Amino acid sequence: MASNSNYRVHAQALQADRESYIAMQSMPDYTPANVSYSSAELIDSYQAMEAALAAEINAQNALKAARDAARKAEWNFHNAILGAKDQVMAQYGPDSNQVQALGLKKKSDRKRRPRRVPAPPAEYQR
Repeated sequence: MASNSNYRVHAQALQADRESYIAMQSMPDYTPANVSYSSAELIDSYQAMEAALAAEINAQNALKAARDAARKAEWNFHNAILGAKDQVMAQYGPDSNQVQALGLKKKSDRKRRPRRVPAPPAEYQR
């Protein structure tokens, strides 16, 4: 018996279990002493596992679809806000309080870059 059922069964072990299950199906005289391991119980257990795996795959696909929908909605909202900020700047001007209320800097609050005076060319030295 497995000692820790908190982890998934390794794929190789699960494949070996499936092969054993198929092999046991060809044993018509299989009658275990413990009825928990009878052919009928093995069939029920296998079908329950396959149904659970199918449900897991469906849930993963639904999660991927929900993530895609959420990502698309986030980008639509983000682009709408960027467009609205442009419209506020166009309507109220780049130096208005409304622009500042949106979290943008007013044009008058921006620092100008200092003029760079070109340095005189360095003299050739030997």
